[in-house]
Amino acid sequence: MKAKDFDKKFEEGGSIIKHLDLLKARRPEQEQKRVNVDFPLWMIQSLDKEAKRLGVPRQSIIKIWLAERLQKSSVL
Repeated sequence: MKAKDFDKKFEEGGSIIKHLDLLKARRPEQEQKRVNVDFPLWMIQSLDKEAKRLGVPRQSIIKIWLAERLQKSSVL
């Protein structure tokens, strides 16, 4: 399929999934790398409390808050 036809199908709301090789799909600037961080117990407890309140995993809270802080610092 030519890019022009692919774009047209996408813009018209048609399904393009069968034209994608999802095994090779990447999200630029979104590759992940595991890091280990030690937090004091009081922080873990506070993170868990907030995560439970929002119904999300602790890791999600950490990622969201770090991203917000980095955006405010104009690092992102």
